[in-house]
Amino acid sequence: MSAQGAVLGFGLVALLLTITPGLDTALVLRAAITRGRRDAVATALGVVAGVLAWGAAAAVGVSALLTASTVAYDVLRLVGAGYLVWLGGRILWRLTRHPAGSNAGSSPSPGGAWRSARTGLLTNLLNPKVGAFYVSVLPQFLPPDTSALGMGVLLALVHAALSLVWFAVLVLGAVAARRWLQRPRVSRTVEGVTGVALLGLGLRLALPGG
Repeated sequence: MSAQGAVLGFGLVALLLTITPGLDTALVLRAAITRGRRDAVATALGVVAGVLAWGAAAAVGVSALLTASTVAYDVLRLVGAGYLVWLGGRILWRLTRHPAGSNAGSSPSPGGAWRSARTGLLTNLLNPKVGAFYVSVLPQFLPPDTSALGMGVLLALVHAALSLVWFAVLVLGAVAARRWLQRPRVSRTVEGVTGVALLGLGLRLALPGG
Protein backbone atom coordinates (compact mmCIF):
# COMPACT_ATOMS: atom_id res chain seq x y z
CA MET A 1 0.00 0.00 0.00
CA SER A 2 1.35 3.41 -0.98
CA ALA A 3 1.33 6.38 1.37
CA GLN A 4 -1.36 8.06 -0.74
CA GLY A 5 -3.51 4.92 -0.64
CA ALA A 6 -3.03 4.67 3.13
CA VAL A 7 -4.17 8.27 3.64
CA LEU A 8 -7.23 7.81 1.44
CA GLY A 9 -8.17 4.47 3.01
CA PHE A 10 -7.74 5.65 6.57
CA GLY A 11 -9.51 8.91 5.72
CA LEU A 12 -12.61 6.97 4.66
CA VAL A 13 -12.61 4.92 7.88
CA ALA A 14 -12.02 8.04 9.97
CA LEU A 15 -14.83 9.89 8.16
CA LEU A 16 -17.31 7.13 8.95
CA LEU A 17 -16.18 7.12 12.58
CA THR A 18 -16.39 10.93 12.80
CA ILE A 19 -19.93 11.33 11.48
CA THR A 20 -21.30 8.46 13.56
CA PRO A 21 -23.16 10.05 16.51
CA GLY A 22 -21.17 9.61 19.68
CA LEU A 23 -19.84 11.21 22.84
CA ASP A 24 -17.65 13.81 21.11
CA THR A 25 -20.53 14.98 18.91
CA ALA A 26 -22.82 15.23 21.95
CA LEU A 27 -20.29 17.34 23.88
CA VAL A 28 -19.74 19.78 21.02
CA LEU A 29 -23.47 20.15 20.33
CA ARG A 30 -24.21 20.70 24.01
CA ALA A 31 -21.55 23.40 24.23
CA ALA A 32 -22.88 25.13 21.10
CA ILE A 33 -26.47 25.11 22.33
CA THR A 34 -25.99 25.94 25.99
CA ARG A 35 -22.84 28.08 26.04
CA GLY A 36 -22.27 29.43 22.56
CA ARG A 37 -19.89 29.19 19.64
CA ARG A 38 -16.69 30.00 21.54
CA ASP A 39 -17.11 27.16 24.01
CA ALA A 40 -18.22 24.76 21.26
CA VAL A 41 -15.08 25.53 19.24
CA ALA A 42 -12.95 25.07 22.36
CA THR A 43 -14.59 21.70 23.05
CA ALA A 44 -13.98 20.62 19.45
CA LEU A 45 -10.31 21.66 19.64
CA GLY A 46 -9.92 19.67 22.86
CA VAL A 47 -11.40 16.59 21.19
CA VAL A 48 -9.10 17.01 18.17
CA ALA A 49 -6.07 17.37 20.46
CA GLY A 50 -7.05 14.05 22.02
CA VAL A 51 -7.29 12.47 18.56
CA LEU A 52 -3.78 13.66 17.73
CA ALA A 53 -2.43 12.37 21.04
CA TRP A 54 -3.96 8.91 20.52
CA GLY A 55 -2.65 8.81 16.94
CA ALA A 56 0.90 9.56 18.07
CA ALA A 57 0.57 7.09 20.95
CA ALA A 58 -0.60 4.34 18.62
CA ALA A 59 2.28 5.04 16.26
CA VAL A 60 4.89 4.60 19.01
CA GLY A 61 3.16 1.59 20.56
CA VAL A 62 1.60 3.10 23.69
CA SER A 63 -1.87 2.03 22.61
CA ALA A 64 -0.52 -1.45 21.94
CA LEU A 65 0.67 -1.54 25.56
CA LEU A 66 -2.85 -0.72 26.75
CA THR A 67 -4.22 -3.52 24.60
CA ALA A 68 -1.62 -6.04 25.78
CA SER A 69 -1.66 -5.08 29.47
CA THR A 70 -4.90 -5.85 31.26
CA VAL A 71 -3.84 -3.82 34.30
CA ALA A 72 -2.95 -0.71 32.28
CA TYR A 73 -6.16 -0.94 30.29
CA ASP A 74 -8.29 -1.44 33.41
CA VAL A 75 -6.69 1.52 35.19
CA LEU A 76 -7.39 3.83 32.25
CA ARG A 77 -10.87 2.35 31.86
CA LEU A 78 -11.80 2.99 35.49
CA VAL A 79 -10.31 6.49 35.51
CA GLY A 80 -12.20 7.30 32.31
CA ALA A 81 -15.41 5.81 33.71
CA GLY A 82 -15.08 7.86 36.88
CA TYR A 83 -14.55 11.03 34.86
CA LEU A 84 -17.60 10.40 32.67
CA VAL A 85 -19.79 9.61 35.69
CA TRP A 86 -18.60 12.80 37.41
CA LEU A 87 -19.18 14.87 34.26
CA GLY A 88 -22.66 13.46 33.64
CA GLY A 89 -23.59 13.69 37.32
CA ARG A 90 -22.48 17.33 37.46
CA ILE A 91 -24.69 18.22 34.47
CA LEU A 92 -27.72 16.48 36.00
CA TRP A 93 -27.06 18.05 39.41
CA ARG A 94 -27.01 21.53 37.86
CA LEU A 95 -30.35 20.81 36.21
CA THR A 96 -31.92 20.01 39.58
CA ARG A 97 -30.65 23.30 41.05
CA HIS A 98 -32.43 25.51 38.50
CA PRO A 99 -36.19 25.85 38.06
CA ALA A 100 -37.78 24.50 34.90
CA GLY A 101 -38.28 27.99 33.48
CA SER A 102 -34.69 29.06 34.10
CA ASN A 103 -32.30 29.45 31.21
CA ALA A 104 -29.26 29.14 33.46
CA GLY A 105 -26.26 27.54 31.93
CA SER A 106 -26.99 28.93 28.46
CA SER A 107 -24.18 31.49 28.53
CA PRO A 108 -20.41 31.12 28.75
CA SER A 109 -19.35 29.84 32.16
CA PRO A 110 -16.36 31.15 34.14
CA GLY A 111 -13.18 30.00 32.42
CA GLY A 112 -15.53 28.60 29.81
CA ALA A 113 -13.23 28.22 26.81
CA TRP A 114 -10.40 26.57 28.74
CA ARG A 115 -12.81 24.42 30.69
CA SER A 116 -14.56 23.32 27.51
CA ALA A 117 -11.26 22.49 25.80
CA ARG A 118 -10.16 20.51 28.84
CA THR A 119 -13.44 18.60 28.87
CA GLY A 120 -13.08 17.66 25.20
CA LEU A 121 -9.45 16.64 25.66
CA LEU A 122 -9.91 14.59 28.82
CA THR A 123 -13.05 12.86 27.56
CA ASN A 124 -11.08 11.69 24.53
CA LEU A 125 -7.82 10.83 26.31
CA LEU A 126 -9.51 8.88 29.10
CA ASN A 127 -11.51 6.71 26.71
CA PRO A 128 -9.49 3.50 26.19
CA LYS A 129 -11.78 2.51 23.33
CA VAL A 130 -10.35 5.37 21.26
CA GLY A 131 -6.91 3.88 21.88
CA ALA A 132 -8.21 0.43 20.99
CA PHE A 133 -9.54 1.81 17.70
CA TYR A 134 -6.20 3.33 16.82
CA VAL A 135 -4.13 0.30 17.76
CA SER A 136 -6.39 -2.04 15.78
CA VAL A 137 -6.89 0.14 12.70
CA LEU A 138 -3.81 2.35 12.37
CA PRO A 139 -1.22 -0.44 11.79
CA GLN A 140 -3.20 -1.60 8.75
CA PHE A 141 -2.51 1.75 7.08
CA LEU A 142 1.21 2.03 7.82
CA PRO A 143 3.24 1.26 4.65
CA PRO A 144 6.37 -0.75 5.54
CA ASP A 145 8.71 1.73 3.85
CA THR A 146 7.58 4.74 5.91
CA SER A 147 8.28 6.03 9.41
CA ALA A 148 5.66 4.54 11.77
CA LEU A 149 5.62 7.68 13.92
CA GLY A 150 5.54 10.10 11.01
CA MET A 151 2.85 8.19 9.16
CA GLY A 152 0.85 7.67 12.35
CA VAL A 153 0.85 11.39 13.08
CA LEU A 154 -0.08 12.14 9.44
CA LEU A 155 -3.08 9.79 9.64
CA ALA A 156 -4.09 11.29 12.98
CA LEU A 157 -3.93 14.73 11.33
CA VAL A 158 -6.27 13.47 8.61
CA HIS A 159 -8.69 12.29 11.30
CA ALA A 160 -8.31 15.62 13.11
CA ALA A 161 -9.00 17.63 9.95
CA LEU A 162 -12.13 15.61 9.19
CA SER A 163 -13.27 16.07 12.79
CA LEU A 164 -12.77 19.83 12.57
CA VAL A 165 -14.86 20.05 9.39
CA TRP A 166 -17.63 17.94 10.95
CA PHE A 167 -17.62 19.93 14.17
CA ALA A 168 -17.70 23.19 12.20
CA VAL A 169 -20.86 22.01 10.43
CA LEU A 170 -22.42 21.04 13.77
CA VAL A 171 -21.52 24.31 15.46
CA LEU A 172 -22.71 26.49 12.58
CA GLY A 173 -25.99 24.59 12.43
CA ALA A 174 -26.51 24.78 16.18
CA VAL A 175 -25.65 28.50 16.29
CA ALA A 176 -28.02 29.21 13.40
CA ALA A 177 -30.84 27.48 15.27
CA ARG A 178 -29.73 28.67 18.69
CA ARG A 179 -32.71 30.93 19.32
CA TRP A 180 -35.00 27.92 19.11
CA LEU A 181 -32.54 25.52 20.75
CA GLN A 182 -32.04 27.89 23.69
CA ARG A 183 -35.67 27.75 24.73
CA PRO A 184 -35.59 26.58 28.34
CA ARG A 185 -37.45 23.35 27.61
CA VAL A 186 -35.23 22.43 24.63
CA SER A 187 -32.02 23.48 26.39
CA ARG A 188 -32.87 21.46 29.49
CA THR A 189 -33.70 18.45 27.33
CA VAL A 190 -30.31 18.67 25.62
CA GLU A 191 -28.60 19.01 29.01
CA GLY A 192 -30.55 16.09 30.45
CA VAL A 193 -29.92 13.77 27.50
CA THR A 194 -26.21 14.62 27.50
CA GLY A 195 -25.93 14.10 31.27
CA VAL A 196 -27.73 10.74 31.15
CA ALA A 197 -25.63 9.64 28.15
CA LEU A 198 -22.36 10.53 29.92
CA LEU A 199 -23.49 8.85 33.11
CA GLY A 200 -24.61 5.74 31.23
CA LEU A 201 -21.39 5.51 29.22
CA GLY A 202 -19.33 5.93 32.38
CA LEU A 203 -21.20 3.18 34.22
CA ARG A 204 -20.98 0.89 31.21
CA LEU A 205 -17.24 1.55 30.87
CA ALA A 206 -16.77 0.76 34.58
CA LEU A 207 -18.22 -2.74 34.16
CA PRO A 208 -15.77 -5.57 33.45
CA GLY A 209 -15.42 -5.87 29.69
CA GLY A 210 -16.99 -2.43 29.24
